[in-house]
Formats: sequence, structure tokens, C-alpha cells
Amino acid sequence: MVNRRVNLIAALMVLNLSSVWAQGTTTEENAQTNQVHADHAYHSAQTEQKRREVKPGTKSMPAPANVSDEMRAMPGMDHSKMNHNAIPGMEQGDKSDTVKGSGHDMNHGGATSGKANDMSNMIHGSDESMSMQGDSAPPDARDPHAYSDGYNFGPIPRPKMGDEDNFGSLLVDRLESVTTRNNTSVAYDWQAWYGQTYDRALIRAEGEIESGTFKNARNELLWAHAITAYLDTQLGVRYDSGKGTDRGWLAFGIQGLLPYWLYVEATGYVNEQGRTAFRLETEYDLLLTQKLILQPRIEMNIYSRRDDTRDVSSGLSNIEAGLRLRYEIRREFAPYVGVDWASQFGSAADNIRAAGDAAEDVRFVAGARIWF
Repeated sequence: MVNRRVNLIAALMVLNLSSVWAQGTTTEENAQTNQVHADHAYHSAQTEQKRREVKPGTKSMPAPANVSDEMRAMPGMDHSKMNHNAIPGMEQGDKSDTVKGSGHDMNHGGATSGKANDMSNMIHGSDESMSMQGDSAPPDARDPHAYSDGYNFGPIPRPKMGDEDNFGSLLVDRLESVTTRNNTSVAYDWQAWYGQTYDRALIRAEGEIESGTFKNARNELLWAHAITAYLDTQLGVRYDSGKGTDRGWLAFGIQGLLPYWLYVEATGYVNEQGRTAFRLETEYDLLLTQKLILQPRIEMNIYSRRDDTRDVSSGLSNIEAGLRLRYEIRREFAPYVGVDWASQFGSAADNIRAAGDAAEDVRFVAGARIWF
């Protein structure tokens, strides 16, 4: 019994001492926590005061409301002896007046306030650092549209871009001898242009010479404007001469390369007598080798009214389709041989047959293609 009592008394004494020690430890931790809060609050107040004193003339900000006079007067609050490294985001030296990252984000026990995160993104500074862009430029600012900051070429003329120069070219697409069962004639089809990349003057001419006289001739003077890299729109005049009554037309159309490198001339015409016409010519170069080229070609003419003096009928008046095989000795000079099928339709065909000629012919051609 005596031993049990002694053991019980010893256990009670141990519990009493443990309780006293735990209470003392809790009191010390609370004191340390309160000291950290006080240090942080006093440091914020001192930082704000220092910013107002070092940068006079800037917009002053009131001291934080949660810092009381008692906290500022608390003993042991020496700002010079505070450990800034213990508070995340607070930097020493000249940058102490700038709040970076999460400088105001005090993580107590892992709990972080959302407003603290929002406030941590704010950077307070002077009016100069908070100035907004978009004001008028200063008097000595550089003109953004000035060439090389005002420097020019002096006596040297300003260089031209490639599309500012004038160029010219002549292409004789067909210059050939045409042989049929009854006669031989000469056919030509050429065009020349002069101007710049986007706008140029264009002359086109096509016709046949038989027995030393023009059987028919079509001459066009056009203004060509580039709408794509390979296609031009055209506007101008056309004049027909040779057999029959001469005619003048207003011309408009397109010329160039369509997708898959199909060359096209599509032109509409209208004249003062109310006549209208449409002409379509297409070509395609099929490269058998780099120098040997087979070229199919189709040309057709459509008119709104018949013109017996010029062997023209209303509707589809005539069509030509042929194949030419040329060999490019040079790119600028290529002789060729070929065959053409030509046919007249409607009233024009009737007039030709009445004159004792054939309205449909197979013609053999030989000539050259030249350009420079």
C-alpha cells in the first residue's frame, strides 16, 4: 500500500510539472508570434515614412491604419536591426520602397488571404513611374515618317524600286506560212507592250496577207492593268481593216495565265452601230523536253450581227484549232511546224461556198516564234 501511494504521488507531481512547462512554452510562442506581427507592421510604417521623406513632391499615402501609436512606441522595435530576409519579398537597400511579388503575403500557418495576393501585385512609386503612355510626343521626337532620320542622299538621286521603271517587250507569237489546197498565205499574230509592272500600253495585231494584200486585219490599242501576278485587265480600242467595211470597236477584257498555266485572251467588243462581239483565244505549252514544245491552240469569234462584207455571221462566226510543234534554238527564237483546222459557220459559210471556196479547211503551217 505504501508503494502504491508513493507511485501515485510521483505521477501527480510529473503531470503538474508537465502542465506548467507546456503553459510556459505556449506563452513564449505567442509572444514570438506577436513580436513578428509587430515587427512587420512597424516595418511597413517606417518604409512608408522613408519613401515620403526621400522622395519629396510625390503623392503621399497615409500610414497603415492597423499600426497604432503604441506599436510605433514599443521598445525593441529598431528598424536597422530587423532581419529583412525573414520576410519573403522584402528587399534591402535602395529597393526597400518597392513591394515585389508576395511582399505583403504573410503566410501564417499556411493560410493566405486572397486580397493579400491581389495587393502583392501593386507596385507603388512616384508620379514619374506611374505616368501613362499615349501623350503627345516631345518637341525633339523623331518623325516616324522621315527617311533615315532626316538624312537624304544628297547629290545622289534617290534609288527607284523595281516597279517604278519602264520596260518594253515584243512577242511575235505566230509568223507563219499557211498552205491550203488552193493557195498560200502569210499569217501573223504579234503584240508589244511598254510600261511598268502594274500599268502598261499594249498593242495587239493579227491578220492574214494573201496575194500581197491584207485579207483581214485586227489591230488593238489597249491599256493593261495587272490584277494578279499573271493576269491583266484591258481597256482600249480595236480597228478592223482589209476585206469589206472597216469597223471600229471599244474593247475590254482580260489576258494572262490562268491556273495550270493556261494562256487566255478573252475580249469583248462594242461599236457605235450597236454591234457586239466576243473573241476567245487559248494556248497551252506542253513541254516534251526543255526545248521541244507542243502547243495546242484554239481561237473563236462570236458576233451579234452578220456582216457579209467581212464574211462574218451572227453567233459563232468562225473557229480555228491547231497544233504546233516548236523547237527553241534559243528562248527568243523557236521555229515550228503544225496543222490547223479552220471553219466558218452560218451566213459567212454560205457566202464562201457561193463564191466557190471551201468553208472548212485543213491548213499546214510553218513559221517561227520570236520575242525580245
